[in-house]
Amino acid sequence: MCGLVCLWNVGNEEMAARMIVKLEHRGPDATQITSLKGAPVIMAHSRLSIIGPQDGAQPIIQGTDMLIANGEIYNHADLRAILGKDIFQTASDSETILHLFRSRAARWVDRLDGMFAFVLATPDRIVAARDPLGIKPLYVARIGEGLAFASELKAFDGLGLQTIETVPPGTLYDSRDGWRQWYRMPQGAARAEPGLDVEATARELRLVIEAAVAKWMVADVEVGSFLSGGLDSSIIAAIAQRQLKQAGRAPLKTFSVGTAGSPDLIAAKAVAAHIGSDHDEYVFTSDDLVENLPHVIYHLESADIDLVRSAIPTLFAARLARRQVKAVLTGEGADELFAGYTYHHAYVDDPRALADELTRSLGTMHNINLQRVDRISMAESLEARTPFLDRDLIAFAQSTPAELKLRRTDPDRIESTGPTTEKWLLRKACADLLPESLVWRKKAQFDEGSGTVAALQDALQTLTGNTGVIDRVQEGAFYEKTLRDRFVDPDLILANAGRWVADRVAA
Repeated sequence: MCGLVCLWNVGNEEMAARMIVKLEHRGPDATQITSLKGAPVIMAHSRLSIIGPQDGAQPIIQGTDMLIANGEIYNHADLRAILGKDIFQTASDSETILHLFRSRAARWVDRLDGMFAFVLATPDRIVAARDPLGIKPLYVARIGEGLAFASELKAFDGLGLQTIETVPPGTLYDSRDGWRQWYRMPQGAARAEPGLDVEATARELRLVIEAAVAKWMVADVEVGSFLSGGLDSSIIAAIAQRQLKQAGRAPLKTFSVGTAGSPDLIAAKAVAAHIGSDHDEYVFTSDDLVENLPHVIYHLESADIDLVRSAIPTLFAARLARRQVKAVLTGEGADELFAGYTYHHAYVDDPRALADELTRSLGTMHNINLQRVDRISMAESLEARTPFLDRDLIAFAQSTPAELKLRRTDPDRIESTGPTTEKWLLRKACADLLPESLVWRKKAQFDEGSGTVAALQDALQTLTGNTGVIDRVQEGAFYEKTLRDRFVDPDLILANAGRWVADRVAA
């Protein structure tokens, strides 16, 4: 995981240095600035070494071509075997991007399996691309006749720019051929075909999830796991722990946070005991929020109320985990794939609308939850991985009928889950991994289950000097003021900030 900056036909090394220094939290292991002989390009890279830690420094140069990348290519070993091991100079997974490009294979970028954002330059061409869902960020700004790319908005702050664009998920830019969308989200299925074997579907889903977890644990460093005690992170942690145990390796390190006595801490401790993970927790207070809110908002690059609220416990979890590991698994994406939010209940009698809504929400994750996870984990130099957003798992989940994801609750489940059960098929597929009371635990938002919302009132009163109840308008105004105070060009940041948008498919 890394921070990157690329200047094409614009600027100089001093400008690149000013930009990359603002991203060094993304990669504290090494920072390098390089120009390509004979080409109008300067690349800067701050590295967090995960794969190929000894020789994977970037930018990577092969002949007259140069690459910088952020993320992980999980099928890099297979690609090495296909492309020919002799052409590789490093053990870095990122080098496969460069050789795929140089192979001139049709739709070469589609062969990359992982989470990534990269910029690649030749003497007369610049190419940039982003992974299917936008797990890894990439922005671009036009400066005169040139282009400037960077991993975060803050790298552009103070340059006097008028506009910045997000490189869309699943999209590639080529200075020779323009923009093209190389990945399209598969449309979700609505109803089951006659005779569908639900038990077999659940078993197959389990196998696909297990394969995704195994793939997303590949690293040359130890990988831990966030564990909130909710269904999604518990499933990922339980499978990861099983795989480590089968391989004869040390127990999975799991991490949870919350206020004293919060539901998340209690549930996470129970899950950790059940699966046998090496568990650690951090109990935070309103004083911790007072101290860290400005830090959260600066790194989040957003003043959106809901994003800030959920970013707070993410920060404490990332900080806790980084003391022991460089990378963690998370449960992000399960709600969007399997209908896990409370508002999905309105779609229980309309599987077609539910399938369309899940497809829509998957396509917006890069601007909300994935931005939160990336920015806040990287603020602590921690790589966050999202196995539920594996391409194979997305394809399988989207082919699964929506009516199996959200179902009218069985009579004996009503007391614990309400009249409608979200993520029904996911629960069924993984029911043996966890105690029944945990498998069917009612979902809580991360900021609620962790106790953040309650502690936030006290923190905001301290920060604003207002002793009364802080409503959402006042809360949002404080977040925006805090953001404005941290940036030279706050309007530019706010214009591109991640935010929740109510554009849901009608039920």
